[in-house]
Amino acid sequence: MKEIIEGFLKFQRDVFPERAALFKKLATSQSPTALFVTCSDSRFVPEMVTQREPGDIFVIRNAGNIVPSYGGEPGGVSATVEYAVAVLGVTDIVICGHSDCGAMTAIATHKDIKHLPAVAGWLRHADAAAAINDAHEHASPAEALDSMVRENVIAQITNIRTHPSVALGLTNGTLNLHGWIYDIETGSMLALNWESRCFVPLSEFSETCATPAMSPDRLR
Repeated sequence: MKEIIEGFLKFQRDVFPERAALFKKLATSQSPTALFVTCSDSRFVPEMVTQREPGDIFVIRNAGNIVPSYGGEPGGVSATVEYAVAVLGVTDIVICGHSDCGAMTAIATHKDIKHLPAVAGWLRHADAAAAINDAHEHASPAEALDSMVRENVIAQITNIRTHPSVALGLTNGTLNLHGWIYDIETGSMLALNWESRCFVPLSEFSETCATPAMSPDRLR
């Protein structure tokens, strides 16, 4: 804790004065362009990886970068998604998984987590991804984990589409979805092409998007 306090004091002393104009502007308003849904894992810092300033991205962090499907009793994630889209007017939503994810490891290895009932209940929102992953043959535990991380990003893209604000934004063409996977060791990022369900290097295919194409009936 001492290091955390010292870090704040350094920020207050050295960093804040140099950015005073930015923080003065942010004191009364925010206008982030993207909602970034990622894991709570301490090794991944979305603002650092995307090189964004305070106020640029609206962030949701939780175990497994999960977005429950919209339901009768929406929780905090649902409320945050709705606020980001309907109030703040974000134009992009990124769901970002990462390598060596503890939550996805627990699912891929069928780890017994009965002693963590809250975690077990939360990870049920990845059941669709787990079912698909279990149906595949994997050459190694590492491959099974990598596959689980990918399937989970696809599943959470599907889940977030059930949210009314997101569905409306997609229909109106005012919102785009992105599915990313960050590799902690290499610093590389993969991006989901929704039509092919393949992940490609973001550095080579920067326009890759996970926004599902609307059917002709939906476009009428």
